[in-house]
Amino acid sequence: RSLGELGLDQPPEVRGAAIELRVNAETLDDDGSPVPAAGTVTEVAWPAGPGVRVDTAVRTGTRIDPRFDTLVAKLVVSAPDEEVLWRRVRRALAETSIGGVATNLGLLAALVEHPEVASGRWHTTLVDELLPELVAAAAHRTGDVAGVGGASGAGGDRSAASARPAPPAGAVPVEATMPATVVAVEVEPGDPVAAGRTVVVLESMKMEHLVAAPVAGHVDAVAVAVGDTVATGDWLVAIRPGEVDAAAGPETVEIDLDVIRDDLAEVLDRHERLEDHRRPDAVARRRARGQRTARENLADLVDPGSFVEYGALAVAAQHRRRSMEDLIERTSTDGIIVGTARVNGELFGPEASTCAVMIYDYTVLAGTQGHRGHLKMDRILELAHRHRLPFVLYAEGGGGRPGDVDVPSVAGLDVPAFHLMARLSGHVPTVGVVSGYCFAGNAVLVGCCDTIVATENANLGAGGPAMIEGGGLGRFAPTDIGPIDDLWRAGSVEVRVDDEAAATEVVKRYLACFQGPVAPGEADDQRRLRHLVPENRVRVYDVRAVVTTLADAGTVLELRGGYGHGMVTALARVEGRPVGILANDPAHLGGAIDAPGADKAARFLQLCDAFALPVVVLCDTPGIMVGPEAEREATVRHASRLFVVGANLSVPMGTVVLRKGYGLGAQAMAAGGFKANAFTVSWPTGEFGGMNLEGAVRLGYRRELEAITDPDERERRYRELVADAYARGRALNIATTFELDAVIDPAETRTWIRRLLDLGPGSWRDRPPPRPHVDTW
Repeated sequence: RSLGELGLDQPPEVRGAAIELRVNAETLDDDGSPVPAAGTVTEVAWPAGPGVRVDTAVRTGTRIDPRFDTLVAKLVVSAPDEEVLWRRVRRALAETSIGGVATNLGLLAALVEHPEVASGRWHTTLVDELLPELVAAAAHRTGDVAGVGGASGAGGDRSAASARPAPPAGAVPVEATMPATVVAVEVEPGDPVAAGRTVVVLESMKMEHLVAAPVAGHVDAVAVAVGDTVATGDWLVAIRPGEVDAAAGPETVEIDLDVIRDDLAEVLDRHERLEDHRRPDAVARRRARGQRTARENLADLVDPGSFVEYGALAVAAQHRRRSMEDLIERTSTDGIIVGTARVNGELFGPEASTCAVMIYDYTVLAGTQGHRGHLKMDRILELAHRHRLPFVLYAEGGGGRPGDVDVPSVAGLDVPAFHLMARLSGHVPTVGVVSGYCFAGNAVLVGCCDTIVATENANLGAGGPAMIEGGGLGRFAPTDIGPIDDLWRAGSVEVRVDDEAAATEVVKRYLACFQGPVAPGEADDQRRLRHLVPENRVRVYDVRAVVTTLADAGTVLELRGGYGHGMVTALARVEGRPVGILANDPAHLGGAIDAPGADKAARFLQLCDAFALPVVVLCDTPGIMVGPEAEREATVRHASRLFVVGANLSVPMGTVVLRKGYGLGAQAMAAGGFKANAFTVSWPTGEFGGMNLEGAVRLGYRRELEAITDPDERERRYRELVADAYARGRALNIATTFELDAVIDPAETRTWIRRLLDLGPGSWRDRPPPRPHVDTW
């Protein structure tokens, strides 16, 4: 039956108020720490009346054993409102008394009558803050120093001292410092003892405590035997002071720091079995595929000695079908390595370089996702979010694993890992590596990353061969699903490299862009920029040469180069400071903004915005792509992403027009308008207009041109009008109307970029995330 059918579909109405008071057999030491009490209850009185319930098994004659939990009773008090509740609470405490055993009743009474509690202003650290005051108030009630140290009720001290004779006159008593049970007596009357020698061993709360002789001498009397229960202050042994031989002192044990105890040896061996040299068959399989092991990738990625691994000793949840030895041998780490480490620490220091790392181990159950692997994922993803650690994922693996029989699960859809991974978007930089097969759940995790680096042997898909065949969609080899060429053209991956070594190097370069500035690097002679855009205004040029010339040498990392060819998106450094660079590519559609290019550019702006990278835009566009074919791709909606994202950036953007700056396309490359960003400047080659000038002339002068009957004369007049339009739209001319901030020498472009970087928001760690996420597309 459903909750609705049972009448439980709505939460019950809140009625009244209630509070639980826990009565414990314990005292407080000098620093406020609880110390368990012990003894036999000589008398007890529990409260009664409306709204009072007592949960207890304690009665007169009950023995409170210090080896176990100190809880004596729960007083549960309820009332229709808080005013009545507090009256009942105070009455219940006043009616409660326990004799023979120290309790915390006095402390409870002082607490509930304190003004902060009575007025409802309590919080989780209130007792810590008020403890000295509460202890003093409780001591006044009970006459006991701790206020909870007497066998008492709220109104008086009923302590019962241990019934034992006094120690012999002239002897020094060795006393119990806590309620405990005697588990060993190491001396007999007449034995010589040196100061510091163990005389009695006590057990309290399941821990053994050695009691040492405070002075040298001879044992005069022993007051306890094994099995006795003692209270704090009871004397155990009496020592008559005197000189004794050195042999009576505590045994001195020479510790060999090189000796490995058996318990530690077992732990060390388990950890060593995780290393590649203990897994030669697994390593050989990786070599046969031309790939590295998970731990080789890990060692290459992180700074030496900085990796702290979580859950290294976990094994698959398959104890019902496999032996523990087999699980240790074949399912180590449950197929996933997680932890924190420093990456690029020599450049950025420990705080900025600390990252969270998650690497699937394909040699263990094909890198599939098991129950304990999910628990490890949850742990590291939560740590990454809590401490804002950049996240690195090596995602090779086959998705969910059906063989974890120890877990009572049917569909396994309640795991939080995918939610936790997606929650990192926009909160911390995330980068994933795909090498080999990556399907199903593994693919979705890496698909949530800001950037994916893929190797030439990568295959990435939302489902693997078994899932595809099971869905009746045909039979395919793993290599048929999401090969690198398809991924590259589709824009599924940002960077394409040869192998895992190259991928790891890219990951380190990528993370560095979000870890802070470095020392200014060398750059090309900036005068070269004066010659990269041809004087022939219709001749194509290489915009990537402009990007690499502007940036510090060797720092440009282009993203998504196989997709959205009309846009170039890259991370780089200028004078050591990281920056995002977005450029139109005139080699594709003359630089027109099509749907793929708009999506690529908008997502790149989101990435830069999320992680505090100022953006330099190199504009050379005739506008947004138009026509029936363009609208079949929903270009209007895709291009509008550039306006929406650009208008809401929290990082500074500066636009440099290299040549064409026409219509809505040019506005899209300037956050929506030439005065909407930090600056809009142009090189001398810049040309501007509300739309493509040839089209504007044909449209604006249609009737005049149609009236000219001579074709040669009509063409001459057309060219004359176009030339005039270009003259009006030249950068120098448009600057006179202040539609531009400046027309600059191309060699001075880095100067403007420096000014842009000076406006930057600083580290992304030092500010709240400016946007809820970075789109996956």
